[in-house]
Amino acid sequence: MPPNILFAARPERWPIFEKPLREALARAGVKAHLSTEIAPADVDYIVYAPNSDLQDFTPYTKAKAVLNLWAGVENIVGNQTLKIPLARMVDPGLTRGMVEWVTGHVMRYHLGLDTDILNKGTDWVPRTPPLAPARHVLILGLGALGAAAAQSLINLGFAVSGWSRSPKELSGISCYHGADGLCEALSTAEIVILLLPDTPATENILNTKTLAMLPHGAFIINPGRGPLIDDDALISALDSGQIEHATLDVFRTEPLPRNHPYWRHPKVTVTPHIAAETRPTSSAEVIIENVRRGEAGEPFLHLVDRHLGY
Repeated sequence: MPPNILFAARPERWPIFEKPLREALARAGVKAHLSTEIAPADVDYIVYAPNSDLQDFTPYTKAKAVLNLWAGVENIVGNQTLKIPLARMVDPGLTRGMVEWVTGHVMRYHLGLDTDILNKGTDWVPRTPPLAPARHVLILGLGALGAAAAQSLINLGFAVSGWSRSPKELSGISCYHGADGLCEALSTAEIVILLLPDTPATENILNTKTLAMLPHGAFIINPGRGPLIDDDALISALDSGQIEHATLDVFRTEPLPRNHPYWRHPKVTVTPHIAAETRPTSSAEVIIENVRRGEAGEPFLHLVDRHLGY
């Protein structure tokens, strides 16, 4: 019998994802019933967004997996009713979008583009920024997104370092891990990019102590998760000049409240969570590949480790 695939996301997402998912099913040669309305006891797979109305997985007694539409799983991984495998989204389109956004903002800081764009005076002050090999960039988080962003920056010639909670080895990157490794990695980082998951172990990883470890005048780019940064500590570091500027795409509360000091701070660029978005066409291929694997008895891709939280 063909599997039943429940699409459980906000209603406005269904018209965007329905066609790509059906086309991906056809390309994979998988016959399935795909719908937003299937009796819980009949569901085999759940294509899921954590902000959907589905929060209790108890009735889904025969479901084989939850296939997340988002890269982040912090809003579902702790759900005590979820007992079946959970796959996070590793979407090539989302990854490419993140790489382009990160690379653009690194180049903005590296070249000092704000100085040129805002220069409307009459002074002619030539300046020569360093070349990329002389610029130290640190990526906190070496998962799929962090590794891809690192490779893009390496291709441009930057001196790239990376830090992760557990040891990793990536070609062309100076890799650090653990508390001691974090101190060493921060000590030379002129531009810091945060691409860590949101877990109790990573919350406020940039705080008063760690921000002070950076070279004076460093830049911060956060397209990862809002809770990775202690907001008060960052504002203090910006005010003192320890941090020259921060570009923030994610926040503890979204949309960012109108009265939040980030909006008014001259050294903060706010972007509205646009660094990376799940692309329907490419993400559909990832989702349906996991359905195919489930039906063939093969291991699922991109499974979440509940203990680590990602």
